[in-house]
Amino acid sequence: MATLRAYTVQLLLSLLGAVALLLAWPSPEAGAQTAEAAPAAGFSGGGPWHNSPPLTLQQLRGQVVLVEFWTYTCSNCLNVAPYVHQWHRRYAEQGLHVIGVHTPEFAYEGLPGNVRRAIHRLDITWPVVQDNQYRIWNAWGNRFWPALYLIDRQGQVVYRHYGEGDYARTESEIQRLLASP
Repeated sequence: MATLRAYTVQLLLSLLGAVALLLAWPSPEAGAQTAEAAPAAGFSGGGPWHNSPPLTLQQLRGQVVLVEFWTYTCSNCLNVAPYVHQWHRRYAEQGLHVIGVHTPEFAYEGLPGNVRRAIHRLDITWPVVQDNQYRIWNAWGNRFWPALYLIDRQGQVVYRHYGEGDYARTESEIQRLLASP
């Protein structure tokens, strides 16, 4: 009897855990979203900066900005990296500014030397700010690696994408923003 009761409790706890996971799991549509325009949060509280002196959104006003939240041991981030490289190469001269926000998942990922080596190894040439204290992450309300946010020339977040995939749609949004005044 005690074994049956323990088994029943364990089964119920497993079911509750599965339901909680399903409720928290992003829907398939959550990957790419045209966002209702909202002011971008900026980069306050982060540091150090790599490949650039510290930047503010005010300095980038009038430009199209792609903000990428990533960390260098995230396999999904590494899979998205070639696309970010391609967009940077293809659209930088047209006014696209890529800003990387490196938010570590593990303590060793927050060591500046490790981040510098990863930036060099991954041939990242755009500005990257370290966000070891999750201040930028929290200000943006971010919850995913990788996460891409597109900011229009007025400083509004108008598109976001979480995880891998939908690269053609993201590129189409970049092109649309660059074409608009």
